[in-house]
Amino acid sequence: MKKQILDGNAAAAEAIRASNVEVVAMYPITPQSPLAEKLSAMIAKGQMNSTCTCVESEHSAISYVIGSQLTGVRSTTATSSVGLALMHEVLGVAAGCHVPIVMPVVNRALVSPWSLWCDHQDTMCERDTGWMQVYAENAQEVYDLIICAYKVAENRDVCLPMMVCMDGFYVSHTLQTVITESDDEVSEFVGRYQPTNLKLDNSSPMFINNLTSPDEYTEMRYQQKVSFDNAKEVMAEVFDEFKGKFGREYSLTEAYCCDDAEAVIVCLGSACGTIKHMIQVMRKEGYKVGLLKIISYRPFPAEEVSSKLKGIKKIGILDRSSGLGGNFGPLGLDVTQAVSSNGAVNLVDFVSGLGGRDVSEDTIRKMFMTLLDNDAENKQIWIDVHDNALEIRERNTCLEGRA
Repeated sequence: MKKQILDGNAAAAEAIRASNVEVVAMYPITPQSPLAEKLSAMIAKGQMNSTCTCVESEHSAISYVIGSQLTGVRSTTATSSVGLALMHEVLGVAAGCHVPIVMPVVNRALVSPWSLWCDHQDTMCERDTGWMQVYAENAQEVYDLIICAYKVAENRDVCLPMMVCMDGFYVSHTLQTVITESDDEVSEFVGRYQPTNLKLDNSSPMFINNLTSPDEYTEMRYQQKVSFDNAKEVMAEVFDEFKGKFGREYSLTEAYCCDDAEAVIVCLGSACGTIKHMIQVMRKEGYKVGLLKIISYRPFPAEEVSSKLKGIKKIGILDRSSGLGGNFGPLGLDVTQAVSSNGAVNLVDFVSGLGGRDVSEDTIRKMFMTLLDNDAENKQIWIDVHDNALEIRERNTCLEGRA
């Protein structure tokens, strides 16, 4: 064990390097590019016994990795934003063929307008493709969750791919002290990759990703559903094993100051750190507020969310994805369903932090005070939108009479 100063991209590279990954296919995209650079440099220097290929697109990268891992070799890629969107067609192949790829995703807003900065629209658009998703609050969690992800994804009762998500620039480019473990210990924990499902083998040919009739398609989708059901228990077991070996504790969700809370915000990713800080500030002022951090978004731990929010009547959800056209954003919809049996609850879905806008201390205070003052009930609020939203250059002039 040693301490290193790493940003999220470097922490991801360190975890991948130590996890016996043998094939890397990369296509750079901001803010993931440093991760691609670090992995290629590690391989060039002989620090990884791996092959690195720079492909022509993200679509090619995920296709390359699927083919490689189907031969029995642990393989990886990474991406962000429109790069992940370009992978969309092929993501379902990895999930449907039960190829347990672990892929870091550096969260960045989607178009239009163009943005290089963080929100969760990219991964939320892929939440139903059959990939597991976990969200890291900081660089330490990036490192730890990638190591755990291999154990979860490759478990024969799961055998699904997983995205390990980190907020662009907030986590990917922020230097932090990260505890890293020895290569031998990580290798022992993760183990060598042993395919437990489909495998390309010239001596035993088989169809993979073949055209399937309506007689079997539903059943093959149901197999993925069972894998997701199993993943919750497997993830909890892997987190317990990780704690026993390395001493750091994880769970599908993390409750912070929720025991006596009158208002709780539910959140994913880096904003959880600022919310924790503001909880301490506001508790000194006499406000009983708390946080429920979601680490595993897919599979969504509905039972844990319901249990940890039971008895709390004022719940805010921080969505860094707008969920346009819906009543709530993606996280808000899942949380609402999870607490539906908890009795009367005041639910507010806060849209904030889009396109890299900072989820500031003032914004978090405003969220908590909105909940505590009952200023809103069961509705969505764009909590940090500017007053002149309909006056900037991209507005639709037909909205003038409706503003």
